[in-house]
Amino acid sequence: MLISPAYAQAGGLFDSQSAMIQFLPLVLIFVVFYFLLIRPQQQKQKTHRTMLDSLRRGDRVVTGGGIVGTVNRVTAGSDEIEVDIAQGVRVRVLRSTISSVLAKPDPAAAREAANERGERPAGRRRAKEAAKEPAPANDEADKA
Repeated sequence: MLISPAYAQAGGLFDSQSAMIQFLPLVLIFVVFYFLLIRPQQQKQKTHRTMLDSLRRGDRVVTGGGIVGTVNRVTAGSDEIEVDIAQGVRVRVLRSTISSVLAKPDPAAAREAANERGERPAGRRRAKEAAKEPAPANDEADKA
């Protein structure tokens, strides 16, 4: 018998500690990708979804095609909204095509628009009453 029996030896390449060291760079790469790419994208999608859910009449929006308009009608159960893009021109667009909301309606601008139309806004009476009241005396001005 010239051939001696072969006994199994512990393989230096596949022991448990070296296997963990080999997979550690892959795990680190996944963690970096998660925090730099995946998580920010998920947060961006979440804010976009909440923006679309909070659309209301009067919001100025930009569609995916670059059309700027004002929301005229929002139907709660539907994916479509009606947008005014010019005077007398209304278009129905899908909510998902709205890329951003430019500005929420400004109450002061609504008051000015009502003044132009000749209507009396609700807050006007308070302004007139405040104008009729005498201004409080300034004690510091009296001392000087």
